[in-house]
Amino acid sequence: MGLLGRLMNEFIDVIEWVDNTQNTIVWKFPRYDNAIKNGAKLIVRESQAAVFMNEGEVADIFMPGTYSLETNNLPILTTLKSWKYGFNSPFKADIFFVSLRQFTNQKWGTKNPVIVRDAEFGPLRLRGYGTFNFRVNDPKKFIGEVSATNPDFIVEEINEQLRNIITSRGMDAIAQSRIPVLDIASHYDELGKSISNIITPDFNELGLELSKLLLENISLPPEVEQMLDKRSSMGIIGNLGAYAQFEAANAMEKSAENSMGGNLGAAGMGLGVGAAMASQIGNVFQQNQFNPNTGSDVPPPVAPSIQYHFVNNGAADGPHTFAEINVLINNGTIKRDTLIWKKGMANWVAANTVDDVATLFDNLPPAIS
Repeated sequence: MGLLGRLMNEFIDVIEWVDNTQNTIVWKFPRYDNAIKNGAKLIVRESQAAVFMNEGEVADIFMPGTYSLETNNLPILTTLKSWKYGFNSPFKADIFFVSLRQFTNQKWGTKNPVIVRDAEFGPLRLRGYGTFNFRVNDPKKFIGEVSATNPDFIVEEINEQLRNIITSRGMDAIAQSRIPVLDIASHYDELGKSISNIITPDFNELGLELSKLLLENISLPPEVEQMLDKRSSMGIIGNLGAYAQFEAANAMEKSAENSMGGNLGAAGMGLGVGAAMASQIGNVFQQNQFNPNTGSDVPPPVAPSIQYHFVNNGAADGPHTFAEINVLINNGTIKRDTLIWKKGMANWVAANTVDDVATLFDNLPPAIS
């Protein structure tokens, strides 16, 4: 480098940061051994802040705008440098540009399930995940608490810490909300705002602002989700009788379709299957008729038939059903004074003294005179 080049690079006249990245939060201006000229131009673009640091101590901070660096706009640095009467010679200082824009679509999620107690299902293991946006709202605090003198500080260097804060505080907020697991999906927005309110102070301590947090999903262990799916299926099916009818009708339709494209033998087989399916459907419809007495589609159980015994030629004859007793009365085997007994009776009694049997004698024709 020639003499002219060395002279031109001896002093820095323009200080600026053209940010071509999407993830840089802090960038240190590469001053090296060059001195900053009195009256040098400082350009701070929108969504940026310039922080002057002297021997590790934060001095003056400049927000967006164009500045001519002189004593009147470097009050803190002037004091630190002991420029009592201003300065005319070049000076040296570390200059950090801080991005104030929002860093969007940052992911967060639980590494391990968090156990919560649900009112309906008891203890459950939950996982949660979503996205969040953040920005630097206090450059001085952020440099002092987080980036320090790091010449290049990017989002990935603090993302893990922010995710841990959100996960820890966020899942606590979900547990404390007492919202039933089955209703959480309808409260994502409410829970997201609640989590934001809880973790905002943690972000502020780092010089950051949590501008948005979204809760995208709360998930259960796979085996629990499978059980919920089965439970949902039963709820959708509802009446098992109607479901059986539907399945039987589908099976018959498929059988008919298969037989249409085959030969006569296959068609006959299809008709046979169809007839069988029709019989099954009829049985299903019969079995699932609505019973007004019970208010159910399931018929009431059949009452057990009463068994009777009667004395025939000095010996007990039975048991016989009520229908069989009617036949025996009609053919004269059992008469009005024939002794009869059924379960629950203490002794044998005449047939015409048993109320239900006595009515059968009323159907006999009178004797022929």
